[in-house]
Amino acid sequence: MAQITAAMVKELREKTGAGIMDCKGALKEKEGNLEEALVFLREKGLASASKKGGRITSEGLVASYIHAGGKIGVMVEVNCETDFVARTDGFIDFVNDIAMHIAAAAPVALAREDVPAEVVETERGIFRTQALDSGKPEKIIDKIIVGKIEKFFKESCLMEQAFVKDTDISIEDFVKAMITKTGENISIRRYTRFVMGEGLEKRSCDLAQEVADQLK
Repeated sequence: MAQITAAMVKELREKTGAGIMDCKGALKEKEGNLEEALVFLREKGLASASKKGGRITSEGLVASYIHAGGKIGVMVEVNCETDFVARTDGFIDFVNDIAMHIAAAAPVALAREDVPAEVVETERGIFRTQALDSGKPEKIIDKIIVGKIEKFFKESCLMEQAFVKDTDISIEDFVKAMITKTGENISIRRYTRFVMGEGLEKRSCDLAQEVADQLK
């Protein structure tokens, strides 16, 4: 495999505006071929997306999704730069897809930095206990915990979750593709997910899986 240098990553980043890790990954995927890596980033919707990341998003849409039977409800605010884009069918469909994903995937936070520290520490403690109980050597337990915490973030944080309608991409990829398509910066600002009877003693029911199954 061709060696991926910092200069190659820099050149690809300057041409596409994609993130450093995205550029490095694309170059690895295409074995150092700059032009093929550029095409790869465009196909994934990553090229030029990050260049728009600093632009103000003061328009957008608040959408809701109610699961059949009223068992799960979601409200989400997604921002863009202009009212023109916010009113397009493509943007409306995009926001509705985000709302449905939240209903199905039940993220605990928008991004990993939004996960409360106490939640992370609780998960870390659980992973440590599991590793010890399984008889894993003490010297590798910390590495195991790091890997499990990383997996927890990917499964629990909205921007890192696999999109329920296309599990080959993350929600972050889905947003970047929309940025490329519209030419505007787009951001998911906030969301709220309601589950009927949450916190009350009721029969156990995996409603999130039920929604996910219906979206397939």
